[in-house]
Amino acid sequence: MAARLSPTPDRPSGIVDLRRLTARELDPLLEEEVAAWRQELDWDFGKSAELVRRFVDLRALNGAAWLEEGEVAGYCYYVLEENKGLIGDIYVRRPADAGATERENALLECALEGIMANPAIERIESQLMMLRPDPRRAIPAADYLSAYERNFMRVDMARVDLAAGRVRRLSFIEKWSDHYHEAAAQLIAEAYAGHVDGLINDQYRTAAGARRFLHNIVQYPGCGSFYRPASYAAFEAGNAKLCGISLASLVAPESGHITQICVSPSVRGTGIGHELLRQSLTMLRNLGCRSVSLTVTAANEGAVRLYERVGFRTIKRFSAYVWEGF
Repeated sequence: MAARLSPTPDRPSGIVDLRRLTARELDPLLEEEVAAWRQELDWDFGKSAELVRRFVDLRALNGAAWLEEGEVAGYCYYVLEENKGLIGDIYVRRPADAGATERENALLECALEGIMANPAIERIESQLMMLRPDPRRAIPAADYLSAYERNFMRVDMARVDLAAGRVRRLSFIEKWSDHYHEAAAQLIAEAYAGHVDGLINDQYRTAAGARRFLHNIVQYPGCGSFYRPASYAAFEAGNAKLCGISLASLVAPESGHITQICVSPSVRGTGIGHELLRQSLTMLRNLGCRSVSLTVTAANEGAVRLYERVGFRTIKRFSAYVWEGF
């Protein structure tokens, strides 16, 4: 790893520990990031930014900041979760210039260095939406890296296709209830067994991990504010077993997001997934949403085709990064 940079009194530029800053010093950059999320993704990043401010003022957020002539021009943060590190965000001031990728990489390298210094950590995950797409980028710690292309897709609700499809399996669909939480955790673990998304997010691999994943998307603003009326669960008619879920959130006053949609292997290809998505989108449209987004792994070609048939289009590509074996 490269050595960390330290600002000097005559030219206060370089990398500093995030815990040396106050929220007030970080605020102009956070306001810019909120505007960038709104402009690029139609997403209100305000609640996430407020959490960053709160933990920065508590000196409780691990990470680094890039200073340019004494002003914060970039930052990153990370969290440690049992034996895993999560790089939550990296943002460098716009507009881009020749050194933007280098600044992003320097911040990323600092985060990796901090996480890897903890001997309990075995794995690092990140999905950095605001990292600039740069085919020449050399990702730090590449010897331990796996990268997976992801699509951020969005549909204009004025053009969405909400025609009912044919469901080829007897089933019934109910509004989401917290009573379904445990069965949904089991379903996620079953649905993602051997799936590429289980390589990206290890919470998908076990019911215990999926339980934490569900708790996070319901309780925290990282994927927007959970919207129960547009979230649904599907059950097989014969045995009332949960066989599919579609969970939705609001990411801005007129923008929805599908935070999770999956079906059990036993009902794939029967139209249940399409019907769950259709009902979530219908409710979000009725609420007044102008657009709805979702993210999907590019290699999941069947899901991408389904979303495109409904009207989703890829507006941004980004990478999910995983480091292991360091």
